[in-house]
Amino acid sequence: QVQLVESGGGSVQSGGSLRLSCAAPGYSGYTFSTYCMGWFRQAPGKEREGVAVIDTDGVTTYADSVKGRFAVSKDNAKATLYLQMSSLNPNDTAMYYCGADADGTRCRKAWFTYWGQGTQVTVSS
Repeated sequence: QVQLVESGGGSVQSGGSLRLSCAAPGYSGYTFSTYCMGWFRQAPGKEREGVAVIDTDGVTTYADSVKGRFAVSKDNAKATLYLQMSSLNPNDTAMYYCGADADGTRCRKAWFTYWGQGTQVTVSS
């Protein structure tokens, strides 16, 4: 069982930026580094959407809707995953979840065995 705790959400105006964090308390940097990780989001009435993934080699992939605006990174020593979001617009409003999976194939499709409770991002126009 991997516990993940997201933080950093909030309310911003269009064009603003936020950085989300996802910590894995109690896990060593080595253990953290063996998981492929990423972010997905879900807005009310909309389907779940994979946002960004970073695999164990550090290769990143992004949804077309966020390419060029979002950047995913991880600090294995701190056992923390990040999502830097810029040029936010109202379509980015959603609950954001971080996820982890030991299976890279599942993870690169943004399907995760473990995920956190989520952090809300609200973008106003």
